[in-house]
Amino acid sequence: MSAGPDMRLPEVALEHALRFDNRLVRRLPADPETGPRRRQVEGAVWSPVLPTPVAAPRLIAHSAEMAAALGFDEATILSPAFAEVFGGNALMPGLMPYASNYGGHQFGHWAGQLGDGRAITLGEGTDASGQRWELQLKGAGPTPYSRTADGRAVLRSSIREFLCSEAMHHLGIPTTRALSLVATGDAVVRDMFYDGRAAAEPGAIVCRVAPSFIRFGHFELPYARGDVALLRRLVDFTIARDFPHLSGEGESLYADWFAEVCTRTAVMVAGWMRVGFVHGVMNTDNMSILGLTIDYGPYGWVDDFDPDWTPNTTDAQGRRYRFGWQPRIAHWNLGRLAQALSPLFADVAPLQAGLDTYASTYAALDRRNIAAKLGLAEAGDADVGLMQRLHGVLQAGEVDMTLFFRGLADLDTRAPSLDVVADAFYDADKRDALAAEFEAWLQAYVARIEAGGEPAELRRQRMRAVNPRYVPRNYLAQQVIDAATRGDVAPIGELLEVLRRPYDDQPGLERFAARRPEWARTKAGCSMLSCSS
Repeated sequence: MSAGPDMRLPEVALEHALRFDNRLVRRLPADPETGPRRRQVEGAVWSPVLPTPVAAPRLIAHSAEMAAALGFDEATILSPAFAEVFGGNALMPGLMPYASNYGGHQFGHWAGQLGDGRAITLGEGTDASGQRWELQLKGAGPTPYSRTADGRAVLRSSIREFLCSEAMHHLGIPTTRALSLVATGDAVVRDMFYDGRAAAEPGAIVCRVAPSFIRFGHFELPYARGDVALLRRLVDFTIARDFPHLSGEGESLYADWFAEVCTRTAVMVAGWMRVGFVHGVMNTDNMSILGLTIDYGPYGWVDDFDPDWTPNTTDAQGRRYRFGWQPRIAHWNLGRLAQALSPLFADVAPLQAGLDTYASTYAALDRRNIAAKLGLAEAGDADVGLMQRLHGVLQAGEVDMTLFFRGLADLDTRAPSLDVVADAFYDADKRDALAAEFEAWLQAYVARIEAGGEPAELRRQRMRAVNPRYVPRNYLAQQVIDAATRGDVAPIGELLEVLRRPYDDQPGLERFAARRPEWARTKAGCSMLSCSS
């Protein structure tokens, strides 16, 4: 990488366990220009660019698990030098910062070149166990792909990404991780509601971590430009680095790889549906090739069960990315990836087989989720119907998804009653109006349980293992954001600690499991959010 005047930052040595090899920048073609000047980048996968220094970097939260995995001890994490590096003011030896070049379909339409507009990868390497990690700063300043934006992120969105990345990991759902959250000491101007009332907000930077940040859009861009040589080179690199267990060559290897991408995507989305997570902006540039949940923007958690709900104000009219559509949108996105890969195949049959693998894998996982959420050993067709019937009543009755399924585990089949899920109802009138339907469903459910003949405790264990007690509801995150904006960052760590054990009852912390308060129904940040950072 050639270093120009803009490619200099002081180096700071921090103790860690990573061996930086920076394979992507060493093996894939680079943009010959350095620095953040906005431009179209042809024939290259990455552009050399440094973080832009900030006024007063200060660590306000970190993930102890992620720090340990990377070999940062507590003293290092808490040192001023750590904040300097992960606030973008300095580099550790061995880092080779860059922004990545990719395109994507946004809300169903091809958007052309997009790229890392406010993310800068510091470097990549392996830890002591051989696990590969890429360190990426989000909100670290402008890049060639920032278009008209400033490349920064505000505190509110950074807190949300930090908390949700770690929460999803502990929920058992594939995700990128978060190492640190650094306040910058700079103000960032944002129009939160896109209504012309821009305002200054405190800035922050998240260090997010993953084995790879390669997205569907990385392959779409060279396809759209007719650059088959670069497309093939990128595919070969991705398989060799990120899927080393795959063997073979040529189309057979590519077909196996695409099928695995489809399988991993199905696993991820099935996890979302199980816990009520709504990504909010499932554009193809936000889809990880590793099947990781990536880019926590205007996401949300289903409070009252509603398959038609989207947390994204930009999506409020079309509701393309609504909760219930996520499985089909993932399939559509995989179809766009298949199209991008088509020049590497003589026939589309292997690509169609991969898409079929997604459909069959998701269907099987959905049945497994149905069985587990209801405490059954397996789910037959009648059980799928039982769950669909429940979904209808939950939606009509405005019932909290998380609280209902968690409470259902405590149902006494000898005397079934809605009392075990009383705290899941948002509207008492709707509960009363639908009481007969709920009671009828409970009777059918009890009959199914008794037909299974399994111990009640086994059913309860199954349900508690997949139905979380604690999820990072939007109103909880907003309370933390409000406190941090006032200068109190302690609630970030408090909520993170709760979310580390989402399936456990945590005595004294029941307030973190409460349903959405009425004041939060329409409060900004507690219901729908914009794409504004």
